Formats: sequence, structure tokens, C-alpha cells
Amino acid sequence: MSDSSGSAAHPRLSVLKTYKLFVGGKFPRSESGRVYEVTDTRGNRLANAPLASRKDARDAVVAARKAFGGWSGATAYNRGQILYRVAEMLEGRREQFTAEVAAAEGLSKAKAAARVDAAVDRWVWYAGWSDKIAQVAGGANPVAGPYFNLSTPEPTGVVAVVAPRESSLLGLVSVLAPVIVTGNTAVVVASERAPLPALSLAEVLATSDLPGGVVNVLSGRTAEIAAPLAAHQDVNAIDLTGADADLAKELETAAAENLKRVLRPEGDATAADWSADPGTKRMLAFLETKTVWHPIGV
Repeated sequence: MSDSSGSAAHPRLSVLKTYKLFVGGKFPRSESGRVYEVTDTRGNRLANAPLASRKDARDAVVAARKAFGGWSGATAYNRGQILYRVAEMLEGRREQFTAEVAAAEGLSKAKAAARVDAAVDRWVWYAGWSDKIAQVAGGANPVAGPYFNLSTPEPTGVVAVVAPRESSLLGLVSVLAPVIVTGNTAVVVASERAPLPALSLAEVLATSDLPGGVVNVLSGRTAEIAAPLAAHQDVNAIDLTGADADLAKELETAAAENLKRVLRPEGDATAADWSADPGTKRMLAFLETKTVWHPIGV
């Protein structure tokens, strides 16, 4: 008789996970029904990831736009609380993410754990900036006349983010957190080769008080997903960090159609040191400045 619990004679077959997209706070399958096989750096099969389509990209933009009003209108303090909650939830799944980053990037367990810890710390760092960036980017302007002249930063809107290709978690967090902490909403194109940490991060975001639609995560062929986002009339900005030189040029040309803000990759993104102090550049890249004049004494 066979042993239903498994034995040496009948080894158990692993049940590989089939991940889903993250759109509007929900986890739909790609509308095309397509998936692709994700492997580690040695070619061992890890899981199936959804192969997002142009329709999925458009749906993600709709979700991001719907969420923008509430998220941009939330207090900076509240956004900071939510980002800190993301860090808490990520810390609680540290072992899972360590294993995923190790497999995705071909790292030892110790090095992968260090990158997961850095990603958690990065969420906390940006959470602390939530109610301080306005003081850096805004202020009172000296003018000749009896007026108050005040400048204040406001979020740009819906931002498409082409995530780094090599740094599957720390690089992803480093480009995503500054977009949303300032009140923007995001559509993220995960690393094509190593999408699992991004798709798992979506599961963390779904359970961390982040309103649905603030972050939307798509996986699949980078060029296929990014092209409709760059050309989309309701996307206000695009971060090209994860695009190679040829793709970045194509996306930047498409983005010119509605004068999107474009953040170009700096040098070779594959060699970027994501553990370095990020500074405020990425937060300021997706903020607009509103200036108000008001008569003194009225």
C-alpha cells in the first residue's frame, strides 16, 4: 500500500505558487491568463508569475487615479504611519523575504538578510520624511510688496515606476517609497527576471493599512507593460530606473505626448548602490510647487 504522507519511495512533489497581480488592493490574475516561469540564478524553478498585458496596465492606472484623491488628501502624518506599518509587516516576514531575495539575486543567506533589513529600514526612513519634506521643498518667499508669498509642494499624481532589474527588494523599495510618501500613487513594473519579492511585497502592502490602488504591482515583460504606461494620458510621471538604455529612450519619447515628468536612470542602474543614503532627490522628483499670494492685513 502506498503511504499518503510521502516516503522515500514516493517523494512528495512541491506545490509551486502561482502569484497574482496587485491592482486596486485586490489580487487579480492577468486578464490574458498568461503566466511565466520564474527561476533562481541557477535555473531552478521557483514559481509562476503573471504575465501582465496592456489591459492590466490600463486597469492599474484607473485604480491608481481613483486612489489619488484620498491618498494625496491624507495628512502627511497619516501617510508616515502607514509606511511605518509596512516596515512592521515586512519585518514580520523577514525569513520569507530573505529566502526570496537570496534566490532572486544569487546571494548567501547572510547577505540577503542584510538587504531585507536595509529595505525595512528604508521604509522607516521615508516614513520619517512624510511630514518634513514640505519644510524642505516649500516655505515663505521674500517679495517686494505687501503680500505673503508662500510655496508648498503637492504630489504630481499617478507615477509609473520601472523597478530596478537586479535589486529585487531594496532597489524596489528605494524607488517606490519616495513616490508614495509624498502623496502620489504608483503603478510598479516589477523586475522581469526576479519579480517574486515585488509580488510578495504586494501581499505585505495589502495587509498594512495602505488604501487600495495607492500601489499597483504588475509583472511580466518590462517593455510590454511599460510602453502603454509611458504613453498613457492619465499617467503624470514615470521613473525609468529599471529600463535599459534603448527602452528608456523609447519610453521617454512616448512620455513626451502629455509632458510627463521623467526621472532618468543614473548611469548603469545594474551597478547602483541601493544601500547608500538616498537623500531627498526621489521625493522631490515627483512634487509640484504651488505658490500662493495673499495680501498682508486682509
